Amino acid sequence: MVASANPLTLMGAAGSPYTRKMVALLRYRRIPYAVVWASHRNPPQGYPEPAVKLLPTFYFPKAEGGHHAVVDSTPIIRRLEAEHQGRSALPGDPVLAFLNYLIEDYGDEWLTKCMFHFRWAHQADADNAGPMLIFWNEPAVSDEEAASAAAFISRRQIDRLYVVGSNATTAETIESSYTRLLFILDKLVQMQGYVFGARPSSADFAIYGQLTQLGIIEPTSAAIMTKVSRRVRAWLDRMEDLSGLAPEDNHWAPRATAAERLKPLLTEIGRVYAPFLLANAHAVMARMEAFEAEIDGRAWKQPTFPYQAKCLKWIRDEFSALSAADQADVHSMFAGTGCDALIAGL
Repeated sequence: MVASANPLTLMGAAGSPYTRKMVALLRYRRIPYAVVWASHRNPPQGYPEPAVKLLPTFYFPKAEGGHHAVVDSTPIIRRLEAEHQGRSALPGDPVLAFLNYLIEDYGDEWLTKCMFHFRWAHQADADNAGPMLIFWNEPAVSDEEAASAAAFISRRQIDRLYVVGSNATTAETIESSYTRLLFILDKLVQMQGYVFGARPSSADFAIYGQLTQLGIIEPTSAAIMTKVSRRVRAWLDRMEDLSGLAPEDNHWAPRATAAERLKPLLTEIGRVYAPFLLANAHAVMARMEAFEAEIDGRAWKQPTFPYQAKCLKWIRDEFSALSAADQADVHSMFAGTGCDALIAGL
């Protein structure tokens, strides 16, 4: 299908990692778009509300007129792939496409724990984030109103840290996993530029979205990034606008090369995200309100998260859709990484 000349409208915020993920992807894919910088507290007039109020919210036009409000970046990316030709962000190789799905999910669902933790668990970061959230939404607000609103939203967000699993018990696990990712990503970028070769995938944009906050906005995690990898910090600036990149099919790494180079990243996913997904899914099935597990050799506790139980199911659905030969290759790539637990028995 040929891309429409009319811009695709979305509502988002600069402090939303998923907004940054999707805006960068739209730029790279050269899909015309128009961002309304707002929030669900002051949404654009004339557009419908989504069933779940998340950012970004995309407003896809209906054939009969009007718009349909859609959220959730991963299926939106797949919809855009079907509706707009060229400059794909999904590898053509089915095994790499599956790995890309998994790594994108890790970026969206685990790294956001790091982002939320660093934003609100340290006082210096919380003091920075509160006013930023207000000014991103309304730069013309008075200083007095901004201060009051920042105090309110900061208190609310700090009180919700437990929801993503950020607490005194889990802090070291979260912060260590963030630092390890920076070392891993530094090597990948040095070798080939992006996660799957010399062109970006949706996994790159997912990681990038979270790191726009961790590496730029939050003082504590930004200082860690600067210390660990100025290469990754520079990569963020390049990822912001890849509209000038000229991707070719051979810019995707061959399967064998990807298997070798992705081993450290898959091992990190198997070390922290896989055990979280499995423990959370078990708790959801058992109708438990909260759960405890061991992640990276340390205790982990948090409320159950039904959406992330769906994430595990979707990862398994993607794996089940592969051919037997491709599944065998995935098993081989997962050996020794801990990710094999995600597809055990399938």
